[in-house]
Amino acid sequence: MTDTERLSFEEVREAGPDDWRQIIGRLKARYRTADFASGVALVHEIGKVTDAGRRPEVVLTDADVVVALPGASDAGVTRTDLEAAARISEAAARLGASADPGGITQLELGLDTTHGEELAPVYAALLGSEVVQGEPVDRTGQVPTLWWQGPPDGDAGPPLPEPTVPQRWHADVWVATDEGERRVAAVLEAGGRLVSDAAAPSYWVVEDADGNRSCVCTVADRGR
Repeated sequence: MTDTERLSFEEVREAGPDDWRQIIGRLKARYRTADFASGVALVHEIGKVTDAGRRPEVVLTDADVVVALPGASDAGVTRTDLEAAARISEAAARLGASADPGGITQLELGLDTTHGEELAPVYAALLGSEVVQGEPVDRTGQVPTLWWQGPPDGDAGPPLPEPTVPQRWHADVWVATDEGERRVAAVLEAGGRLVSDAAAPSYWVVEDADGNRSCVCTVADRGR
C-alpha cells in the first residue's frame, strides 16, 4: 500500500492518533487552547508539518483550533495524512493544547428533492459557493455542505415511522464513531425523541418536540 492510497475506515481507526477521528472522508481534531495567541502558535506548527499536496482546513477561535486533514472533504484519508496528524498531535502537546475528540462535529443539510441538478446553481449563488459534482460546495467552510435526498430506494436504510409534520430539510450531524451514542443521549436528555436506531451506529434518527427530524451520523459500517 502506498502513502497516497485511500485507507478504509477500519484502517484509519486502528492506526489513527488518539486525538483524531474520521468524519466522513477526512481526519478531524479539535484542540482547546489557553488563549488566541496559543492557537496562533499551534496553527503555525500545523503549517510547518503538513504536505503541500494535502493542505489541511483550519478554524481558529479564541479558545479552539479545529483542523481537518486533508482540506478537501471527499479526498479520503491516506497514510500521509496519518503521519501529519501524529506530528500535529505532538506539536499540540508541546504547546499545552488539549484534545477534545467529543467536540468534533460536521454539519450537512439534506433536501428532499428529485431536482437537485436544477437546484444546485440556485443554492450555490445564494451561499456564495460553487457547484461540484452536482452539489453546492463552499471551499472556505463558511456554510454546511448541501446534498439532495431523492425518493427512497433499496439503499435507503430501515423504514421510519411517518413524520408528524411536513419536512423537506433535515440536518445530518456527523460525529466520531465513539461519540454517536453520547450525542444521541444528550439530544434525548435535552427533550428530543429517538425515532429510530435501526441503522446505528451508522446513523440514528432523532426529532425535536415539534417533530422535525435530524440524523446523528458516523462512518461506522459504511465500507470505505
